[in-house]
Amino acid sequence: MNHTTAGELDGKTALIPGASSGIGAATAEALAAEGANVSLAARRSDRLDETAERIKDAGGEALSITADVTEETDIEAMIDATTDAFGGLDVLVNNAGVMLLAPVGRADTDDWRRMVSINLTGLMNTTHAALPTLKKDEPGHVVNISSDARRGPGAGFGAYAATKAGVSTFSESLRGEVAGDGVRVTTIEPGATDTELPEHIPDAAANENVEAAIESMRTLESADIAAAIRYAVTQPPRVNVDELLVRPTDAG
Repeated sequence: MNHTTAGELDGKTALIPGASSGIGAATAEALAAEGANVSLAARRSDRLDETAERIKDAGGEALSITADVTEETDIEAMIDATTDAFGGLDVLVNNAGVMLLAPVGRADTDDWRRMVSINLTGLMNTTHAALPTLKKDEPGHVVNISSDARRGPGAGFGAYAATKAGVSTFSESLRGEVAGDGVRVTTIEPGATDTELPEHIPDAAANENVEAAIESMRTLESADIAAAIRYAVTQPPRVNVDELLVRPTDAG
């Protein structure tokens, strides 16, 4: 990451909830490499600070914000902190999410509620709170991280896939609502990606199935998804990349 030359996002500001690791952290570094000011938000402040320091060491501008997207007061606070620090908000990347897989019959319904609260409701509330500022900074851009699981979920993926289907359909509706305000909306649907998500799967059988699937292929890296996001947000204002489905080559 080098900021000695002008990037395509110079003067722009991006807010990335769910930036403590994986896709979120990689996206923060990718957008900062294009010259964006980046606000990294998550519950784990130590991991945020590590990524923010790497960005600053490379000559970028970064702000780390401890926030929980299930708390509306935290959402408002992270948007206020971003605009106070950088003077506006141009790009919102909704990446916060959990993947608590289990077959319906064995699932803990508290896990369902947690996934809905973080993956879907948190994303919707963050978008709602950020829209007034995004509309001011035309062209604003909302990038919502969905999943290819919503297209053909396997056993144990039902509740998780339902939240991601909600993300995709919410994005489709939002796109039509805000196009006239100069706000673009992109849905990113990653396939199997090397992140921490599988480490938190509570059901042993579901965990084994995911591990076996991962071992059978070359998974995507977080940087691959970050590159897709960078591509979408650096298009000229006349171009809206509606959605990108990114899968490992080995997945077929």
